[in-house]
Amino acid sequence: MFTYYVVLAIYFCIIFAIGIFAARKTGGNSDYVLGGRSLSPGVTALGAGASDMSGWLLLGLPGAVFVSGLDQIWLPIGLIIGAWLNWRFVARKLRIYTENVGDAITIPSYFDTRFGSGNRTLRFMTAVVILTFFTLYAAAGFVSGAFLIQTLFDIPYTTAVWAGAIFLMAYTAIGGFLAVNWVDFFQGSLMFFALIITPIVTWYNLDPAIASDVLPTHYFSVISENTSAIGVFSLLAWGLGYFGQPHILVRFMAIGDVKGMSIARKICMGWMIVSLVGAFAVGITGAMYYSGAAHHFDNEMVFLELAKGLFPTWIAAILIAAVLSAVMSSVAAQLLASSSAITEDITHFFNIKLSEKSQVVLGRLSVVAVSLVAMIFASNPQSTILSIVGHAWAGMGAAFGPVVLFSLFWRRCSAHGAIACMVVGAGVVIAWIAAHAAWPNSTLFSVYEIIPAFILSSAALVIVSLKGEQPSEKTLRHFDEVNEHCEKLKLEPLK
Repeated sequence: MFTYYVVLAIYFCIIFAIGIFAARKTGGNSDYVLGGRSLSPGVTALGAGASDMSGWLLLGLPGAVFVSGLDQIWLPIGLIIGAWLNWRFVARKLRIYTENVGDAITIPSYFDTRFGSGNRTLRFMTAVVILTFFTLYAAAGFVSGAFLIQTLFDIPYTTAVWAGAIFLMAYTAIGGFLAVNWVDFFQGSLMFFALIITPIVTWYNLDPAIASDVLPTHYFSVISENTSAIGVFSLLAWGLGYFGQPHILVRFMAIGDVKGMSIARKICMGWMIVSLVGAFAVGITGAMYYSGAAHHFDNEMVFLELAKGLFPTWIAAILIAAVLSAVMSSVAAQLLASSSAITEDITHFFNIKLSEKSQVVLGRLSVVAVSLVAMIFASNPQSTILSIVGHAWAGMGAAFGPVVLFSLFWRRCSAHGAIACMVVGAGVVIAWIAAHAAWPNSTLFSVYEIIPAFILSSAALVIVSLKGEQPSEKTLRHFDEVNEHCEKLKLEPLK
């Protein structure tokens, strides 16, 4: 146990040192919220990947495969497809638009400048949705981190919540966007290492007879046996959520050189594919390792149990730090997105004018405030907040995803269409969740809510945009200028 404390203490010191260094590089609010658009392709790539995957990659996915085999394969396939489409078609154009038209540094400010409406309601609504969902996301992350810390160190749940939350608040509030991204680069590398080495070592320690018997008879057969067509479609549909996740989209906006976007895409997708394959391999090899033997741990702890059982203590501690990294990467990004919604967008709605220094101070205080609210949700160890994460992903994806896509690729898209999209997207998700709870055996309502919500919110955006006034000449001219810029970049060689 002493070795665990030493290794994790070194890990925490590294993270905190990165936060201090990033704080010295942070000047105004643009640096704090978006890092001054200075990220390298590698930091952009691993930052987007690490903040996306969260603890699900090392806890949830291996646990699901450990129990039921490869019937969960459709979810990561859907995520890979969605992430690639997001990088390929959204990333570069969003980066160009947000810098060249109004220098937007948040997703709400991008919507405001894209539609040229001066419609503060649109920006305020976007900010409120982000603030609400990300507070819940952060609460879910605190719960996950608390359970992990509690399991490792046998401390009370409340103490574990406070320990994780205080550390996250500290480096996020102090260092801002640069700290979160540099830490995510470090943590993404740690997660990558953990997901490669763990299944290899587990396979090496398997009984060959078990490997030849369990793998073909159980884990490959369940792909077709345990999953319905609706189930497959619902799992694949998770990929739709990528287009509407502000904590991922903002990474595209922050890269230093838009010509490095294709490099970042290749790095991120390579990291993502290898990591997902590694997570699957952890679940499969873990099931074979414990086959025929009673185990007394939660299924989602299979990665941790393998780490503690098969590795020297100091390596096990590093692998455990990788799990903490996965949890913290997403929570830090969500806290920062919530903070920027307050400093950039809520204050804009109320016409509050602040100096650059005051905005940075408010941003840091906002991180603390959102963290405290999230901790209230996470304070109950029996909290059902974790079940909300999938719904929040659907809500953000359906409310914002169509707006992002149509705003980048359709001239006629209007501010009122965007508002209609957000209202319908969020409303359908909530209604679908309620309907599924009322009729849990219904085949219709067993469909993942992002599917009907995304379709209907897209339809609402198109109908309202077509029925309403055409965007102004200035807005249309900006759209055309960005398109021309993108076309020119396609013809230029990458540096």
